Amino acid sequence: MNRFAWVRVTTIEDAAAAASTTVADAMTVASVAAGDRVVSVLKAGGVDLLDLMKEGLLAPTRVVSLKEVPGLDGIVEDEAGGLRIGAMVTLASIADHPLARRLYPALTTAIGASASLQIRNVATLGGNLLQRPRCWYFRSDAFHCLRKGGGHCFAITGDHRYHAIFDNRLCAIVHPSTAATALVALGATLELATSEGAVRRVLLEDFFVSPGRDLQRENDLKSGEVLTAVLLPAAPNLRMACLRQGEKDAFDWPLADVAVVLDLDQDGLCQRAAIVLGAAAPTPHRAKAAEVALAGRRIDEDAARQAGRAALDGAEPLAGNAYKLPLFETLVRRAILKAAVAE
Repeated sequence: MNRFAWVRVTTIEDAAAAASTTVADAMTVASVAAGDRVVSVLKAGGVDLLDLMKEGLLAPTRVVSLKEVPGLDGIVEDEAGGLRIGAMVTLASIADHPLARRLYPALTTAIGASASLQIRNVATLGGNLLQRPRCWYFRSDAFHCLRKGGGHCFAITGDHRYHAIFDNRLCAIVHPSTAATALVALGATLELATSEGAVRRVLLEDFFVSPGRDLQRENDLKSGEVLTAVLLPAAPNLRMACLRQGEKDAFDWPLADVAVVLDLDQDGLCQRAAIVLGAAAPTPHRAKAAEVALAGRRIDEDAARQAGRAALDGAEPLAGNAYKLPLFETLVRRAILKAAVAE
């Protein structure tokens, strides 16, 4: 790990002014070739940031800590009945928060199953959403892959057992955030601030960037911006569930995870469904065909089974990860049935 300066800031404006580059930009060839230029990156919990630095993949000249910036570590109910979750709120605090557990059980279930308790006590929601991919080729300094400014995705023809089954022809990563899967299903919005005090709000689903738009970044965070909060809309009477399957129950990224949110009318017919697959694509994957399959229907075993099959619409597994197809089909079916009976 290279030497770097440690900078403390106490306002969002100062933090944004100090953020000379995003982590994604700092890891590309162009940034590395910038010579003696000061490269400042922001630190939230620091779990992923320090991993990248220790692995020799990121060498900023300055690390700017957000820990002392007030207002980023709170969970507050808004006037409409939704929640504002500060970007510096730890995953453990969200998973244990009584109001979050009551209003958004799918989110707290997903977050409560992420990583280990020790990591959840340190990792922040903002850092979790902005973490870089966990692909082993990306994480190795021996492979100069597309995400790092190279010309080849080694996973496509290499070991890709945990990689994408959708949108995987350019770069086969899967998005690493389990929280993002539930948040996209819930219609979350991000709040981003600049040094001039301007605030940008963007739907989380639109914030993530596919390989077809940009091969070297996973999101639309800009230099000089700070992710300040995640805004959740009110969810009165919505039914929801989140299920995941991994090789082990704890301290592991899932092989597949699914978030389902249902809006049922008084007769039990589905008015609207949101079905999002995690660990399936470079961004959280909206299973739109599965959502359509449930529209206007009563949720029963047959409807859930049809939606499970429809969730695989457009899937193109690689040679080594076709096992994910029946896994996702089963998780979607089970999550729909679980959400339908949730209180």
